[in-house]
Amino acid sequence: MSADSLTVYVVSDSAGDTGELAVRAAAAQFHPLNVQIRRIGFIQSCEAIDAVLEMAAGDRGILLFTLVIPNLRNYMIEQAASRNIAAIDLLGPLIENMERIFERPSRHEPGLNHVLDAGYFRKVEAVEFAVRYDDARDVTGIGKADIVLTGVSRTSKTPLSMVLAHKTFKVANVPLVPELVPPRELFLVNPKKVIGLTIRTDALNAIRKERLKALGLPDSASYATMARIEQELEFADQIMKKIGCVVIDVSNKAVEETASLILEHFQR
Repeated sequence: MSADSLTVYVVSDSAGDTGELAVRAAAAQFHPLNVQIRRIGFIQSCEAIDAVLEMAAGDRGILLFTLVIPNLRNYMIEQAASRNIAAIDLLGPLIENMERIFERPSRHEPGLNHVLDAGYFRKVEAVEFAVRYDDARDVTGIGKADIVLTGVSRTSKTPLSMVLAHKTFKVANVPLVPELVPPRELFLVNPKKVIGLTIRTDALNAIRKERLKALGLPDSASYATMARIEQELEFADQIMKKIGCVVIDVSNKAVEETASLILEHFQR
């Protein structure tokens, strides 16, 4: 192994995700030096640890392990020391300190973070929902959603849908355009689930001009004219009043700020 290259063996009695993330975060601090990560998961025996130690010794690598089963962790520490192999116990000291503070032993069960993190799967489901029901591509999502966002173009409906999806809310969004009749489902859903998004005319004008420039189009296009924007906002205001929904002004607000206001509304 050269001085500008290092192999790190990530060893776990579970999948090894936690250890790999930690190594990648540390390795980024040494860019452009080469850090190779070899993940070895689901270790269940001392024999398996011996095999890993032999590999690490062979290429002068180091070990980072997340072993929560006590006898495996202790064996790894003892054997790595006896073979003079650098080994980092990522979870052991933290678990021991928490045991001391809580005055109770840990469960010593591998993989519990995956079992307990059902929120991760809800988040994935919510993100997939937001993508599927973006811009009313499928209006059936309106009735299935936890939150329905509606407003004219460039009021951050899609970015907001994604931010809220990461909070595990299923979000559908519906654009409001004067030339198009809003979907019937928008008026049938519980208005408490609907959030109308509005914005100042001048703020939307600036946003749309920048959007046109990014597309290589002249900012004089009707999409960004004050007259067109006023027409759209007036139409949207009429629809939101008809729905009877809460309306949030997103002018000069970051997406995260608007998302916080929406979350506050649904937590009341």
